Amino acid sequence: MIERIETKARMSRIVKHNGTIYLCGQVCDDATQDIKGQTLSTLAKVDALLEKAGSDREHILSATIYVRTMDDFAAMNEVWDSWVPEGFAPARACVEASMARDVLLFEISVIAAEK
Repeated sequence: MIERIETKARMSRIVKHNGTIYLCGQVCDDATQDIKGQTLSTLAKVDALLEKAGSDREHILSATIYVRTMDDFAAMNEVWDSWVPEGFAPARACVEASMARDVLLFEISVIAAEK
């Protein structure tokens, strides 16, 4: 069974299938922040969506991170490293990418297992 949560015309924010949770790409709400602020606020959104889906940080299987510029890689990783629970680092990719809006510096897509 496939369960779609917060579905709109273009996408669902959460899709669940066979115990796996897929989150759509998440960005910050306040794009006036620097890379650390955008990363932190976006990861807080991931936390909330994972909770709503019946999961948490310790159950993240994979994360794909997009940064507008690799110049922000180290600062983004400072926030990421403090957010990921020790011993629970997921598989991860990080790429430099054009963003949907020029003010966005960070986006993340997450796949997790249900608790």
